[in-house]
Amino acid sequence: MLRFHIPVVVLCLFAGIVTAQEPDRLARIRAAKMPPITAPVLFHTPQADAICSALEIFPPDNPWNQRIDDWPLHPDSRTIVESIGAEKPLRYNPDMGFVLVPPDQPRIEVKIVDYPAESDPGPYPLPDNVPIEGWPGYFAQFQGRAPSLEEHQRGTGGDRHGIVVDPVNRMLYEFFVLRRTDDGWQAAQASVFDLKTNRLRPAGWTSADAAGLPIFPAVVRYDELQRGVVEHAMRVTVRRTRRAYVAPATHYASRYTNPEYPRMGERLRLRADVDLRGFSPNVQTILRGLQQYGMFVADNGIEWAISVAPDPRIPPMHEELRRIKGDAFEVVVAPTAEE
Repeated sequence: MLRFHIPVVVLCLFAGIVTAQEPDRLARIRAAKMPPITAPVLFHTPQADAICSALEIFPPDNPWNQRIDDWPLHPDSRTIVESIGAEKPLRYNPDMGFVLVPPDQPRIEVKIVDYPAESDPGPYPLPDNVPIEGWPGYFAQFQGRAPSLEEHQRGTGGDRHGIVVDPVNRMLYEFFVLRRTDDGWQAAQASVFDLKTNRLRPAGWTSADAAGLPIFPAVVRYDELQRGVVEHAMRVTVRRTRRAYVAPATHYASRYTNPEYPRMGERLRLRADVDLRGFSPNVQTILRGLQQYGMFVADNGIEWAISVAPDPRIPPMHEELRRIKGDAFEVVVAPTAEE
């Protein structure tokens, strides 16, 4: 991940009409009974499914929860899509696991080694079994053997995101380059998000993601695929972004000023005329979510790659998703009050 820390660029806020999530979605979440949480719960378990199904992630009018199927096109939509790769395939990374912690989870110090000035202070409710990005799904699917969790926690290399969620207090803790050492935990950056509010990070600040966005709200989870609906925006990486950002992003990570490149926080939508028939139920669920909620440009990386929990219960979807090419997407902008 490339990160640059240059004085703040103009923050373009969403203006005008806000399209919130559907009332039945909110009613379903609020009617669900969250199981008691007395110890840390890993993401790839039935208990995690039940907890997440009852967790309200950000208020109804938050950008992550906005329906965008009727939003107008960005005037440079085609050019931006072509800069990402009109013929490149849609992909997914089984990367972003998480752990759910009880409200009384002990808090510990984490040494912040790279971005202390743009990190939220600890201590943090970080449990011993926090998964590090990619474990175990990436290794199981692509390398044949997943290392033990402790082996991976002590490893090096990669972005090594760590995600901790306190569902009772609706607080989110995310870490970049998280690693366990003989002297304790360390991370390059730490961000705290209050899932009860729409508060953004300070303008110009990064997060565990290069765009200054949270990661957890974007991740496609097993419980969503089982339910047959992904009712939130997803995150996507592209190779080249512009030296600019648009809300809800708060940070850019590029030297490029080319106007044809997407900004961090740019919102893309799968075209409504893309035929979803012939895809498996899991892939149809993801594609339908991309038509209704879209995805935010969140980081620099391989183009058209969305994040899915590295849950062994989710079967491989690579070949199916690759049937969708970049030209099936369009860039959208929030409607103005006049529209």
